[in-house]
Amino acid sequence: MVNHNNVVPNGHFKKDWQSYVKTWLNQPASKKRRRTVRQKKAVVVFPRPTAGPLRPVVHSQTLKYNSNIRSGQGFTLEELKAAGISKKLAPTIGIAVDHRRKNRCLESLEVNVAHLNTYHAKLVVLSRRSRNSKLGDSSLEDLASVTQVLGSVLPVIKPRPTVEFIPVTDELKAAKGYQKLCLERMNARFVGIHKKKAEATEKEDKK
Repeated sequence: MVNHNNVVPNGHFKKDWQSYVKTWLNQPASKKRRRTVRQKKAVVVFPRPTAGPLRPVVHSQTLKYNSNIRSGQGFTLEELKAAGISKKLAPTIGIAVDHRRKNRCLESLEVNVAHLNTYHAKLVVLSRRSRNSKLGDSSLEDLASVTQVLGSVLPVIKPRPTVEFIPVTDELKAAKGYQKLCLERMNARFVGIHKKKAEATEKEDKK
């Protein structure tokens, strides 16, 4: 604190806040422009989906978020092979491929293979030329009912946890959960000592 009998500091230094205020008055126009761009893009890519190729179902990274599922970058070569789709054919029929990703568990592999099979069953392939049709192109009946998919193809549906109610029995009332947890915690702590005693006992029995 300063010396002597001075005036208590009471400076007013916040009078020019109006100079630093930022406004966004172009939000309605930007919203309209983005919508117009989306509509033009949908016309250009017709009849392909507007949101791009099919994406796999993956788990988020790190221990904190690995229970959350989301759309990934692309399908692995192993998933394409299990679904019977060539890695060169996949990008041409609207399937994203990521050769760097790896399958760490069987469950994710099965989920994405089922994802590919569902997509392949609903897929309608148009021929590049109206007169010449190749093997694998859809029939004329399927082409007559072609509609464009607006939004992501086969979006990821996050499962919701369900609660199961069971009647409370006498056996559940008699169970002692806290004592059971303490016992199992103690057994885990002394597993090495118990193993050593069991080996020593086994050696004495052999003698």
